[in-house]
Amino acid sequence: MDIREISNSDEDIETLQKISRQTFTETFGSQNTAEDLAKFLNEEYDFDKLKAEVENPETFYYFCYFDDEPAGYLKLNIGSAQTESDYPEALEIQRIYVLRKFQGKRIGLAMMQQALTKAKELNKSQVWLGVWEHNLKAQAFYEKSGFKKVGAHVFVLGDDKQTDYILLKTL
Repeated sequence: MDIREISNSDEDIETLQKISRQTFTETFGSQNTAEDLAKFLNEEYDFDKLKAEVENPETFYYFCYFDDEPAGYLKLNIGSAQTESDYPEALEIQRIYVLRKFQGKRIGLAMMQQALTKAKELNKSQVWLGVWEHNLKAQAFYEKSGFKKVGAHVFVLGDDKQTDYILLKTL
């Protein structure tokens, strides 16, 4: 297993776009309408939007490779890149996604460790994230990693307003 920072090359952005769409669809596709899913995928994983995010100095993207194949990715934010302004001195884990065929190989755990390492490098005392209220598997993973529920916010998927729990870990 190997974790590498994503570059702003067109090849990396195209790989990020592909893996983002695939992992999100695998994880949430069956629980949402095709229309909402398509709208979300087209807006959130647009090539130019992803490229701008990768180039943002307050956002950090990583691929996790398993047997030299991209198996998942991690997106971290600090400062104004965070999706909520309630934790200005913390690091946000915005996305930890693993392709279905690689699940169970401890890739999520490796990416979580990368996130915590980055938080420490940046002298952050807290890490937070949002997780869908119906994603019980992810909630259990985050709880095992030491995160505690501290609130909730609205996450819009297409035209559907959903509830994400806000989880926080103090380092």
